[in-house]
Amino acid sequence: MKSIRPPRLHAGDKIGVIAPASNVKPELLEPGIRLLNKMGYETVYAPDIFTQDLYFAGTADRRLAELNAMMKRSDIQAILCARGGYGANHLLTRIDFEKFRQHPKIFMGYSDITSLLTAITDRTGLITFHGPMAAKDFATLEAIDFPSWHNSVGGIGEWNVPTDKAEVLRPGHAQGRLYGGCLTMLTASLDTPFAIQTEDTILFIEDVSTKPYQIDRMLMQLRLAGKLDRVQGMVFGEMLHCTQPEGQNYTLPQVIMRVLEQFEGPVIYGVKSGHVSGRNITLPIGVQADLTAEGGRATLRVMEAATEA
Repeated sequence: MKSIRPPRLHAGDKIGVIAPASNVKPELLEPGIRLLNKMGYETVYAPDIFTQDLYFAGTADRRLAELNAMMKRSDIQAILCARGGYGANHLLTRIDFEKFRQHPKIFMGYSDITSLLTAITDRTGLITFHGPMAAKDFATLEAIDFPSWHNSVGGIGEWNVPTDKAEVLRPGHAQGRLYGGCLTMLTASLDTPFAIQTEDTILFIEDVSTKPYQIDRMLMQLRLAGKLDRVQGMVFGEMLHCTQPEGQNYTLPQVIMRVLEQFEGPVIYGVKSGHVSGRNITLPIGVQADLTAEGGRATLRVMEAATEA
């Protein structure tokens, strides 16, 4: 499928903030809104964004209407999710994906929002963005990796993803589409109409507060489903708090590489995008990327602009 690049983001552009998953607290969203405004953007959100229904940000009807309204507005250049949590998958069968093709906009989030990012990119070719969210990361300056944000939304043609803290688990070289997100959501897509399309990808995987055996189980599920067969290279996130609470005498990379013992492509660990301890990296989903892991060092290079100038 031909890639579609949304228009780049400029100072003064409007960003629509939505809550397609869990409910949002005003005291968390408002600092994020202030920082985005200080960065030179104009932010807008629906008056009912703070609605709560069980653990959702209102009913599926409310959340779908909010998404549709932001998609229809010609003055909105980007859609930024407020937070993840759970619930975006309730919208999948009701979304008119053709609207993303007809009115391409920057669409960004992570965690539970992974199910929307992959579905939009798979069904339309629109490049989406695994990156910081309004009520989470934008609440503090220290939570954003600003160079990758500006490179991703600003139409920079080639640039390196920060990998200075990444560990090389298997050396090698690979090229492919940068793709992926939260492992829990990637696995949850299997055997549904929205199953992830991992062929010829540099597959990015991250999660939070998940025990090593659960990571093992989900990676095995991807492997047994054939979703790793044509993956060219793998990039793991920080995997924040993914340990046994009582301690363990093994590392998560050891667990990962046992599952990936037959995988021949390069594997690196520790790229800080998604659930991270700070400086959340923005990764454009759907762009061509180059992964080189050798001599204990890793380079992940985005090979094309994610947005149109």
